[in-house]
Amino acid sequence: MVENLVTARDVVVAARKSGRELSGDISLDSGFQAEVDQARVLAIYIALLVKWNKSMNLVGPKKWQEIFSTLIVDSLYLADFLNDLDIPDEPLVLDLGAGAGLPGIPLRCVWQNGEYVLVESRQKRSIFMRTALNAMGLPRTSVFNGRAENLDENMLPADVIVSRAFMPWPELLDFVKPMLSSEGRIVVLSNDPAPSAKKLIEHGFELETSMHYDSGMKTHFFWSAMPAI
Repeated sequence: MVENLVTARDVVVAARKSGRELSGDISLDSGFQAEVDQARVLAIYIALLVKWNKSMNLVGPKKWQEIFSTLIVDSLYLADFLNDLDIPDEPLVLDLGAGAGLPGIPLRCVWQNGEYVLVESRQKRSIFMRTALNAMGLPRTSVFNGRAENLDENMLPADVIVSRAFMPWPELLDFVKPMLSSEGRIVVLSNDPAPSAKKLIEHGFELETSMHYDSGMKTHFFWSAMPAI
């Protein structure tokens, strides 16, 4: 049983304070189509994260409000970012170094396109994510407990690879290139702007698009890049 530390109403209010709105997506054929469902499952995740964080130190912030405003809000912006990309309707998405499930698990509450695989080598964090997914009932979302280079062949090639602090971007691009489909892309969440076109082309990639948003005193950046033809 998940402790009722956070309510759906709490989550809706926190999202609005962060400048985001949870909204239904009537195009979805499964999953969470309404704001109330999105808020409810997000509340389950937040409560579990706060509880497990006390013993496992999964994330830096301790209070759920700070976790939401500094970490989970990224997932809400990421959903908008992905919706603006020209990706398949049913993509295979890999989230490398998923850790405690950020940004992937909150993202899947509001963006449920295709199959989403959370890749994490640390067993305890993988156990936490599986526990959260089971409690939340997230559709088409799974955990691969192992190193990214040991992914099963049926998980490749990926249409989208998401990375948040998995490794420095130059090494990341070289690492993921053989894992991407011919029209796949890497999506990076960063504290720094996208690299220059010259730097990207040195690693065989071209910048597709980028965006940023301010949260408190920090600026958050998203950028996507595709293998150069």
